[in-house]
Amino acid sequence: MLDYLTVKEAGEKWNISGRMVTVYCNNGKIKGAVKKGNLWLIPVDAEKPLDGRTIAARKARGEHEQKTDV
Repeated sequence: MLDYLTVKEAGEKWNISGRMVTVYCNNGKIKGAVKKGNLWLIPVDAEKPLDGRTIAARKARGEHEQKTDV
C-alpha cells in the first residue's frame, strides 16, 4: 500500500504553499498524484517539481540560453 500526503503536508515538506502544490497537481507536475473527489493525494516519495520560473528549471528543460549583445 502506498502512503500519501495531503496538499498541506506536501507543502510543509517542500516549504511551499498548499496552493502551489495544488497548481503542480493540476498541471500534472507531481508524478503519482491522484485526485479523490476534491482532495489531491501526493505519494510520500514524490519529488518536488522544479519551479519553472527559475534558471535551474529552464536549464533542466534545455531552455536557458546565454544572451549576448551584438
